[in-house]
Amino acid sequence: MSLIEVKSVAKKYGRHEVLKDVSFYANTGECVGIVGANGCGKSTLLKILSGSIKPDSGSLVYDGADPLKNVKIFERLIGYVPQENPLMTQLSVMDNLKFWYCDSSRSLKNDLINGAPAMLGISTYADKRVDRLSGGQKKRLSIACALAKQPPVLIMDEPGASLDIVCKEDIKNYLQRYMQSGGTVILTSHEQTELELCSRMYLLKNGTMHELDGHPGAAELKSVIMGL
Repeated sequence: MSLIEVKSVAKKYGRHEVLKDVSFYANTGECVGIVGANGCGKSTLLKILSGSIKPDSGSLVYDGADPLKNVKIFERLIGYVPQENPLMTQLSVMDNLKFWYCDSSRSLKNDLINGAPAMLGISTYADKRVDRLSGGQKKRLSIACALAKQPPVLIMDEPGASLDIVCKEDIKNYLQRYMQSGGTVILTSHEQTELELCSRMYLLKNGTMHELDGHPGAAELKSVIMGL
């Protein structure tokens, strides 16, 4: 059985039907990529998968259980990195980490040496205030906060958007290690280097999902998304 199974999920905003009939699955240790044009509903889908909003219809099965009936399943299994900044900008990096780690069984002190914060380079600027960080530093911190409880699934919305090459590469390298340790990644992206991480890719278009064959190149992917 797949770790995550999504069946016939639909979502409307007023009369606008963003998602009509979305179904897909994700297995342990793999990366599933979701591509599509801007405004096609990718962020809405990830918000549903993370438990931030509820679908109008359809079902989610996470590790054999229904998270829509028990929200603690979202908390136990899912780490979510949205496009928008989820951090408390007036506080320091360390204070943000302490907030996310407060209910974690993991040791923040140890993780700053050997865990995700260390691997993402956060230890070097832990005393800085968040509103003084670069975009790349904030993204690294957002990922570390999402991983505070060591969730087996990491959901990421455009993780590499507007980041420099070094930061993108560091995040990619961390995600590879995360999957090698059994973690599952679901991401939306337009970045070819991030999509190369994916074992499977889906196109979200007109409210439905279709699995793509193989790993289309940049030109081919653009044609698929735009319907050329």
